[in-house]
Amino acid sequence: MSEKPADPRRISALRGLWPFLRPYRARIVLAFALLCLASGTLLLVPLAFRDLIDFGFGAGGRAGGGLLGGLSLDGHFIALFGMAAVWALAVASRYYTVSWIGERVTADLRDAVYARVLGQSPQFFETLQTGEVLSRLTGDTTLIQTVVGSSVSMGLRSAFQFVGGMVMLAVTSFTLFALNLALLALMMLPLMAIGRRVRKLSRESQDRIADASALAAEILNAMPTVQAYTQEPGEAARFARRTAEGFAAAIRRTRVRSALTALVISASMGAIIFVLWVGARQVHAGTLTGGELASFVLYAVLVAGGVGTLAEVWGDVMRAAGATERLLDLLHAEPAIREPARPVAPAHPAKAAIRFEHVGFSYPARPQVRALDDVCLDVAPGESVALVGPSGAGKTSLFQLLLRYYDASAGRILINGQDLRELRLHDLRGGIAIVPQDPVIFSANARENIRYGRASATDAEVLAAARAARVDEFIERLPQGYATFLGERGTRLSGGQRQRIAIARAILKGAPLLLLDEATSALDAESEILVQKGLAAAMEGRTTLVIAHRLATVQKVDRIVVMDRGRVVETGTPEDLRRQGGLYARLAALQLDF
Repeated sequence: MSEKPADPRRISALRGLWPFLRPYRARIVLAFALLCLASGTLLLVPLAFRDLIDFGFGAGGRAGGGLLGGLSLDGHFIALFGMAAVWALAVASRYYTVSWIGERVTADLRDAVYARVLGQSPQFFETLQTGEVLSRLTGDTTLIQTVVGSSVSMGLRSAFQFVGGMVMLAVTSFTLFALNLALLALMMLPLMAIGRRVRKLSRESQDRIADASALAAEILNAMPTVQAYTQEPGEAARFARRTAEGFAAAIRRTRVRSALTALVISASMGAIIFVLWVGARQVHAGTLTGGELASFVLYAVLVAGGVGTLAEVWGDVMRAAGATERLLDLLHAEPAIREPARPVAPAHPAKAAIRFEHVGFSYPARPQVRALDDVCLDVAPGESVALVGPSGAGKTSLFQLLLRYYDASAGRILINGQDLRELRLHDLRGGIAIVPQDPVIFSANARENIRYGRASATDAEVLAAARAARVDEFIERLPQGYATFLGERGTRLSGGQRQRIAIARAILKGAPLLLLDEATSALDAESEILVQKGLAAAMEGRTTLVIAHRLATVQKVDRIVVMDRGRVVETGTPEDLRRQGGLYARLAALQLDF
């Protein structure tokens, strides 16, 4: 995926959240109604205070008009408490509803982005670090949750306060309103300038956090190597430098936002005090009542509070816009490997037939280097074929193309007479079992790790696969047997034990094509004998391709294909190849003749 810089100033990026908000339209409408109720109630409070001062106190405890006309002094206070109760209930209900929407939308967004990332090919991760993806799934979605679950609601509430307060200010005293409006216009000029600076610094801070997360993920996944080379102090220092850069960027953003907050508060309070001074002179002159001045001040406080909150919310919205763009980059990333427009139904033979027809391939990161060059190879149903040759010969690339992690740049690959690009990826990969050189063990128990080969398998089938791969030999010695938690990445197992778990997983899948990538490379001599028996059972009746660096492990295959520099250079039985005196004979002389 080509990375494009996300510009947080592009507020339109937030439109990308609408598909996630649409299913919850009813709750959004409810939250808006509660917002209107709470804001409307709050706007009535200054009027109630005006009546309390002008009528409740001025008429000897009897109201003579206004909003609460006819109420006694006690009635005014009871009405004020009623307004407060309605306001509190509406605010609490709105808070719950909006928070629910924010949490739900964030969860849906995380699920959608994660599912999209899982559908990407390995090429996608050549240009994007795993830590960067995790940063977007956690940090960026948290920013969006903050905006959807609180900031937008606060912004709308503040907008209601601002608009409603401005209207009531004009109704109460147009002279003071005009003065207040002029002061507000003067406040907005520096706010806009500082706001642009905040947006830029917010994006910089997010990028530094993502850099630190990416580094941490990379190092934590390579802890054995880090510790073996005693690089812990160096890596700690490198991470500390990244976090220091993130801290510096965050402090720069915080410093500007603090200045913005100070400016808003001081300007707002200055405007309120100045307007109060002018109003007091009008009360003294008899052109304004004390109650009207009190209500005007309360409305001015609501307006100023609304402006301050809007400024703060705007900063959050800008940060969320940048975060949304980064997430939408992932959500809209098109996989390099596409599903066929018109997939064909896969054949389901017990043994797969494979044909490589003039296949050429270069990795996207190294387009000028031919990993495979005009490879032609036929593998008969049920045949076992070993791929041997020096490192970089193209053996693993053949496996990558068979699994369609990449597409060939020339030629085609047929499985059972069908071009694999015409098959759905699920159907293609469902017919292939693989035992990688570095097996993956998940944070689960032994039974579930083996069942990963076929989720619908019964416990009896899992145990049968485990016995075939000689897993039972060591699993039954664990504290809880097959229910034993194996630790993250299988830390509680030896390399050979992890390999046997992976072999059992492949046996359980029962696919017609079996790929073995140095499946016995991590085993000691005793374990290798046990696993070779399991592999023999797994290979029985299936087409098998074996990548081998140790020639001693592939002496019993039907055929050996020797590769060098992306080409097939020799093919035949071990005896035939040794008689030919070519590359295989030289490798055999190094490994077998001693």
